Amino acid sequence: MSMMADSSRPVTGGVDTHKDVHVAAVVDPLGAVLGTAAFDNSTPGYELLHRWLSGFGTLERVGVEGTGSYGAGLARFLTAADLEVVEINRPDRHARHREGKSDPLDAIAAARGAVAGRHAGVPKSGDGIVESIRMLRACRRGAVRARTRLRRSSGG
Repeated sequence: MSMMADSSRPVTGGVDTHKDVHVAAVVDPLGAVLGTAAFDNSTPGYELLHRWLSGFGTLERVGVEGTGSYGAGLARFLTAADLEVVEINRPDRHARHREGKSDPLDAIAAARGAVAGRHAGVPKSGDGIVESIRMLRACRRGAVRARTRLRRSSGG
């Protein structure tokens, strides 16, 4: 987790997201790796990740893999911190097979994808009418399953 701070240097972050831990990488404008590190998937972890990325220079943007699932909270956190957050598609299977699979490599690929403009777009905000409908449908599904289980267990 060492940092070589040059506050005037533009840098880009990349994050490979997971259920418990996110792996981050930071690169310079040419894609040279400045560092990689892992952080908890929690608000304190997001704060540490943000500080760590910013310690390498002026953070221009962060490419996040999986902004709709494990990375949703991180994407919202970074957006609230006035950072440009872009959604990065997972590397295709051929590239992963050729280059190997590791979380640091995926984080570096996310950062380099953000530098190169190879991103899927801006992550969804997780609020608004669409998210409300999704939450209502998820609650209804859970209630229907619970009712079905109860009926089966009571014999009727």
